[in-house]
Amino acid sequence: MSSAEQYLKPEVIQNIARLDLRAKFIVEGFLSGLHASPFHGFSVEFSEHRRYNPGDDPKDIDWQVFARTDRIYVKKYQAETNITGYVLMDMSRSMAYTYRQDLTKFDYCVCLAAAISYMMIHQQDPVGLITFDDKLRQSLPARSRRSQLANILAVLQQSKPSGDTNISDNLKQVASMIRHRGLLMLMSDLLTDPDDVIDSLRMLRYSGHDIILFHVLDEAEVTFPFSGSVDLIEPESSDHQIVDAAGIRSDYISALNDLRERYRSECFALGIDYVPLDTSMPFDKALTEYLYQRQARF
Repeated sequence: MSSAEQYLKPEVIQNIARLDLRAKFIVEGFLSGLHASPFHGFSVEFSEHRRYNPGDDPKDIDWQVFARTDRIYVKKYQAETNITGYVLMDMSRSMAYTYRQDLTKFDYCVCLAAAISYMMIHQQDPVGLITFDDKLRQSLPARSRRSQLANILAVLQQSKPSGDTNISDNLKQVASMIRHRGLLMLMSDLLTDPDDVIDSLRMLRYSGHDIILFHVLDEAEVTFPFSGSVDLIEPESSDHQIVDAAGIRSDYISALNDLRERYRSECFALGIDYVPLDTSMPFDKALTEYLYQRQARF
């Protein structure tokens, strides 16, 4: 296994206690593996460059970057580069679930949010954080200074999943808070009525925001690896039902696939980027999807 792959495995990340080191570990591992991806040549050191386009002034070409990457980049100016991002973090009780993975859904999202915040701040892009369960809990305005990373990580480190889910009302409140067009990165298991969530996402898009929806489930919620009689407990209401795992597995998987497909198709129609993930997936999938969409906005 390559060092990059090792860096990106959730079970390896679990062994790193400090969140700032987790973020750095994930990002460095991701960047070291970029030679095999469409982002060859992209890293935080190129944060003030963009690809050369016909009509660009040749004097702005960075020949040192060309020598390293064999690709022509021109120096970006601050007005060209800045995109204001907000991480919207679901911290409802269901996010605390894990069956056999080292990271809960919440832990996984926290690592992903920390890594993306690390990347954005090192690229001098302002980034903020909003956490919520049944209501908004914490809000950090978007900043690009280096101290912002410590502020974001401190909130994430102290946050614990609790309370019920109310994604829709919280997104409506976010829309009233963030007046200027931004990149909103919602991280949630979306275990609530999809109609309400989609309506709220539609409202945010009509307000001019770009959105990346990271739909993060536990590996067991995706694969349903259970057998025999299983007591299924709804984490927020504590309702439970005993079922025969073999008897419902097919219907469960079908319903989950239908839910993901609905989000995918609705998001596509709205111009929202939908990223389905589970907690067994290395972080490169999520970061690659993030960078694909971020690059497309330049």
